[in-house]
Amino acid sequence: MRNPLSDLGRRERQIMDILHRRGHATAGEVLADLPDPPSYSAVRAMLRLLEKKGHVRHEWDGPRHVHRPTGNPDQVRHSAARHLLRTFFGNSMESAVAAMLGASEKPLSDEELDRLARVIEQARRRGRRR
Repeated sequence: MRNPLSDLGRRERQIMDILHRRGHATAGEVLADLPDPPSYSAVRAMLRLLEKKGHVRHEWDGPRHVHRPTGNPDQVRHSAARHLLRTFFGNSMESAVAAMLGASEKPLSDEELDRLARVIEQARRRGRRR
């Protein structure tokens, strides 16, 4: 992606969050999901700006534009995780994982814990090879 999402303003980030969560949305759908929403024309203007910046593309669906994020979902997740790690956890993966585990609204299942244990073991093996 040409421009990092971290360079966006608050409202632009909110719109991008909606598009990533939904996968695609019309301006009206974005407006409905925004907290303390601005006018419909302001949302359309922000979507055009995000398109100009390279973060969004649109397609026609009948009389409406449907907007989609342009970034590769894996790259966007990786970039967001890196930003979160740097900004809130001082690059401490241990602190980030502990916070994520503590933030869960429901306890993890045994299956989820087993999958996490496998991911940690894979990371341990990769670290030994370096």
